[in-house]
Amino acid sequence: MKTRCAWLDHFGKVTELDIKYHDEEWGVPIHDDRLLFEFLILEGAQAGLSWTTILNKRDNYRKAYDNFEPRKVAKYSEAKQQKLLSNPGIVRNRLKVSASITNAKAFLNVQKEFGSFDKYIWGFVDNQPKQNNWKSLEEISATTQESDAMSKDLKKRGFKFVGPTICYAFMQATGLVNDHTTDCFRYKELK
Repeated sequence: MKTRCAWLDHFGKVTELDIKYHDEEWGVPIHDDRLLFEFLILEGAQAGLSWTTILNKRDNYRKAYDNFEPRKVAKYSEAKQQKLLSNPGIVRNRLKVSASITNAKAFLNVQKEFGSFDKYIWGFVDNQPKQNNWKSLEEISATTQESDAMSKDLKKRGFKFVGPTICYAFMQATGLVNDHTTDCFRYKELK
């Protein structure tokens, strides 16, 4: 039996989808701009909700958001926004939907300035995953100096729904930090 991070049990009933996400995706370093954009939008959509809710809607998000192609999302019209707001397969929050389009435009500006969003975002951790050594869930902070700096800079560039807590969750999900606890089987695999 594999030992996994305690956060899986922390939020209630653990689903097979949660386990698969933890075992295969969470904390794996991502350098693909499209996938980084997907996580940025999904982390913002998750604000105030459980990650399981977002995982259950992820395929619907991919369909609704043209597989998170930022160039397409940046061009969404008011009619497309209304279509998204009537889609029961995603989180139908007007501010979050509007932010996703705003973020797509800001994302493209970052790509233009830095050559890629990957190059920009990984700069917050000096281009290397930060290796933490947490023994328990209680040791893990909701924000760090890096997530604070990332949030501040993203907001300055026009991004929405990118507070320090959302940024830290994004960093954890995309492997900018390894926050698997030391007893988790994935900790050593990702170190």
